[in-house]
Amino acid sequence: MADTLTSGAFVEFERVQKSYDGETLVVKDLNLSLPKGEFLTMLGPSGSGKTTCLMMLAGFETATHGDIRLDGVSINNIPPHKRGIGMVFQNYALFPHMTVAENLSFPLEVRKMGKAEREQKVQRALDMVQMGAFGGRRPSQLSGGQQQRIALARALVFEAELVLMDEPLGALDKQLREHMQFEIKRIADNLGITVVYVTHDQTEALTMSDRVAVFNDGRIQQLAPPDELYEAPQNSFVAQFIGENNTLEGVVKEIKGGTCIVQLDGGEVIDAKPVNVTQPGERTRVSIRPERVEYNKNRLQEGAHTLKAEVLEFIYMGDIFRTRLRVAGNDEFIIKTRNAPDVERLKPGQQIEIGWLPEDCRALDAN
Repeated sequence: MADTLTSGAFVEFERVQKSYDGETLVVKDLNLSLPKGEFLTMLGPSGSGKTTCLMMLAGFETATHGDIRLDGVSINNIPPHKRGIGMVFQNYALFPHMTVAENLSFPLEVRKMGKAEREQKVQRALDMVQMGAFGGRRPSQLSGGQQQRIALARALVFEAELVLMDEPLGALDKQLREHMQFEIKRIADNLGITVVYVTHDQTEALTMSDRVAVFNDGRIQQLAPPDELYEAPQNSFVAQFIGENNTLEGVVKEIKGGTCIVQLDGGEVIDAKPVNVTQPGERTRVSIRPERVEYNKNRLQEGAHTLKAEVLEFIYMGDIFRTRLRVAGNDEFIIKTRNAPDVERLKPGQQIEIGWLPEDCRALDAN
C-alpha cells in the first residue's frame, strides 16, 4: 500500500519501476512522497528493492519507467554529481591518503568553491558531528565510529538538503551503533534536513524514523510511523518482519462490525480484529505481540480472551521474563512479562491460562 503523491512534496517517486534484465521487476510501480525535513527509512530484507530505490534517487541507477522528482523538478536525466544530494555508505568511502579536512573539502573543490569558504564549511561540518579537532588526522588514525561521523560530515558539508544513507551503521558494534542512531537523528532534526535511510535492521528503523516504508518483493507493504507499524501491521509480512510476533493459524467463522470470530486449527475459538480478512471460510493468521499477553490472573483486564497453555521454557532476562509456551498447537508462542514482585516465575510443564484483549489480536492474511 503505497503513499499517494502529495503536491508540494520534496521527494517524489511516481509509478517508478526498475528492471535489470528487461523481464523481472526489482521495483514495481512505486509511488512515494516525502515532505521536506522528514526522516524516512526504507526497511526490508535483502532483494526487496529498497537499495535500488535509494540508488535511483542518488542517480547511480536509472528508472526503467516512471518519474523521480526533487523539489518539483524531474531528476531522471540529471547526473549524480549535479543533484546536490549527500550520500553516506556503510564502508565510509573516505580517501585514505587525504586528511579528514581534505576529505571534506574535496566535494567543495569539485564545485569550484573558494578556499576560505571551503575551510569555513569544513570546520562547520566537523563541529556538527563533534569532530572539530580531528581535521588534521587521516582516516586510518580514527576508530570506526569516528570514521562514520566523518562520512556523515562529508555528506553535510555542502549543505545538501537531502542526505541518503545506505546501511551506514552496519560495520559498527552494537553499542556504538545504538549511540550513532541517536546522533544521526539528532543532527538531522537540528539541521532540518531530509533523510532517506536504508536498513534491514528493524530496531534502527523504529528508533530513528518519522516514517518507515517496509519493502518486500519490490513493493511497499506498509508506509507508516514506527508506532503504527508495530501496533497496527496491515499484513502478515509486516507483522512478522517488525518486532517479535506470535501467530496462530485458523479459519474465519464470522465477521461482524469490528470483530471477527476465528476457529484455530487446534479447535479453539477466539475473537480478533479483522484487518486483512473479508469473508467467512477464509484462512487467516492471527497476530498478537508477546508483551500484550498476560498470565497473571489478577492482571487480566476485563473482556480479556483466555486460552490454556503449557510452559515449555522460562528465561530470566533481568528487566523481563521471556516465556515460551505451547498454545493451540504452536510450540513457539512467546510472552514477555515485566519483572515485578507480583509476577509468578513459571516452571516447564506447568499448565496455565493466558489472556489478551481482542483489540490486541489481529486477523491477517494467511500468506
